[in-house]
Amino acid sequence: MAEPTLLQLDTLKLYFKTQHGTVQAVDGVNLTLNSNEAIVVVGESGCGKSSLAKAILRLLPRNVQEYSGKVYLNGQELMGLTEEEYRQQIRWVKMAMVPQAAMNALNPVLRVGEQVAEPMMVHFGVKKEEALAQAEKMFQHVGVPIDFINRYAFELSGGMRQRVALAMSLVTTPDLIILDEPTSALDVLTQANIFNLLKSIKKQMATSFILITHDIATSSELADRAAVMYAGQIVEVSDAQTFFKEPHHPYSAMLMASVPRLRGNAIPEFITGQPPSLINPPTGCRFAARCPKRFARCVEEPPVVQVGNNLVKCWLYA
Repeated sequence: MAEPTLLQLDTLKLYFKTQHGTVQAVDGVNLTLNSNEAIVVVGESGCGKSSLAKAILRLLPRNVQEYSGKVYLNGQELMGLTEEEYRQQIRWVKMAMVPQAAMNALNPVLRVGEQVAEPMMVHFGVKKEEALAQAEKMFQHVGVPIDFINRYAFELSGGMRQRVALAMSLVTTPDLIILDEPTSALDVLTQANIFNLLKSIKKQMATSFILITHDIATSSELADRAAVMYAGQIVEVSDAQTFFKEPHHPYSAMLMASVPRLRGNAIPEFITGQPPSLINPPTGCRFAARCPKRFARCVEEPPVVQVGNNLVKCWLYA
């Protein structure tokens, strides 16, 4: 039986106002995530992946020009909530985030145990002693020695800091955790350990993940589905087994062709040209200028087409 829908995004937009114009960082994104599912969001730098995470969690900077669309969590529409309601009921209660660069996310003057315990005290009114005991359990769960609870962030390695950040997001047992480049600054062995940990957590705690990453190869270890983002839009959503073997969108295919292979003689390829500016994105298909399969109709906005169980935003399948 299929898992119920946990998260649904309908035409989600997040535009920023800058000195040079309006940045269309997230431009009409539609996406669903089921319970106990992991979806990986991939794409080049600057395509809007981290902005999508901020839009879902409503972690908005001051220069927002437009924030619109619908966000449903377990059927509850979240955009109608006030900021205080969202902070008390949703953020770090039902949804949490593991940010990029854990050293920057952790407070350097507070012991890491106190930082992991803090969400329990703030959102559930738990006393400090009980919250610290819960933090100890979570440290064990993510593979951090208990005696590290009294250490500061600068005393930990990069991998341990990332585990602490993960423990902080898990301590309130949210339904959804968004991971923004959780292994970007770590060595290969530590990356593998973190992904093995995430797989274990997904199995044991039935947690859903949105994984934002550039590391397509490593993300295949965790992903049930893949979403490809280009110039602020989702251009393909596919089950992982299909995507990593046979992506449909030309951009997805070129992304996969750029990944080095352990087996076979295929030489990694590169994508020519540069991503378009999100201040003044092109009309029609935003990938058309770089696409080897473009044709006359690509000057029009492509529809989202269902190909099997997958969705592709491309005229080739219309």
